Amino acid sequence: MRFAILAAALALPTVALAADPVQDTIEARQGFYKLLGANMGVLAGMAKGEIDYDAAAAQTAADNMGTLTSYNLGHLYMPGTSSADSDKTRALPKIWEDFAGVQEKGAAYVAAVKAMQGVAGAGKDQMAGALGALGGSCKGCHDTYRAK
Repeated sequence: MRFAILAAALALPTVALAADPVQDTIEARQGFYKLLGANMGVLAGMAKGEIDYDAAAAQTAADNMGTLTSYNLGHLYMPGTSSADSDKTRALPKIWEDFAGVQEKGAAYVAAVKAMQGVAGAGKDQMAGALGALGGSCKGCHDTYRAK
């Protein structure tokens, strides 16, 4: 009984913090993309020579991105979470108006990630060669669906 009371008491602050589903969704979406960006940063840093090329680290970054592409993002795009609804996001309302276009760009991104996974650990030149298509797939979505 004491354990149940303690568990309930500890859960109350958590429930209170989750009172803004719009902000929580925006933050979760941003967190997801920060994870992608962190791994992209490793690959880009290696391609630019800012980070020494390390086959295992490059492959890990590409595989992390691959793992993230299997995540179902649907709930992160809850209506009411665009830049028209909150100043805490750069997600343009166009996302919700053109979801077919978003999915098309997402499919191109997934294909670019898979291509990167195939070569990331094979050598700096191969990894750098795949980086252009991967970066282009990111840029294509950002240019269309994210505010500057």
